[in-house]
Amino acid sequence: MIDGPYFVLTLLGVLGCGLVAGVFYGFSSFVMRAIAELPPAQGVAAMKSINVFALRPAFLLAFIGSALLCAAIAVVTFVLLPDERTVELLLGSALYLVGCFGVTVAANVPRNDALAKMDPGSPEAAAYWPTYVREWSMWNHIRTVAAAAASISYVLALA
Repeated sequence: MIDGPYFVLTLLGVLGCGLVAGVFYGFSSFVMRAIAELPPAQGVAAMKSINVFALRPAFLLAFIGSALLCAAIAVVTFVLLPDERTVELLLGSALYLVGCFGVTVAANVPRNDALAKMDPGSPEAAAYWPTYVREWSMWNHIRTVAAAAASISYVLALA
């Protein structure tokens, strides 16, 4: 049984991964679909605004804080080698760090950066918008599932 500070660390991992999964699920289930229905100039402008507001402490604390928690859980698991729940703890950490954080850095952020350089009303933005929505959404689905699965894996470690 996981107990003490390690229990608290894992419980915070459950909460953080779950919060991030919820944010990304909202984008996958309705935000991107609604934005995609807008005329390209409006969709691009809306997404650019969302990307600016996402870089505020409220979201970054959950997103980066969860990555730090997952990394800490993995390190503590390797150092202490708990007799039980090692697989669940390491799997949860890997799912979040690679499938959520890593995908964000490698796939979603570069698309956001490309969009940020475009004037919403330009022909370039209008041409890029359908590709952006399709690709960004696909990667968002992956990070949503990864963050949710990480949370579930940590819950299983606590059970």
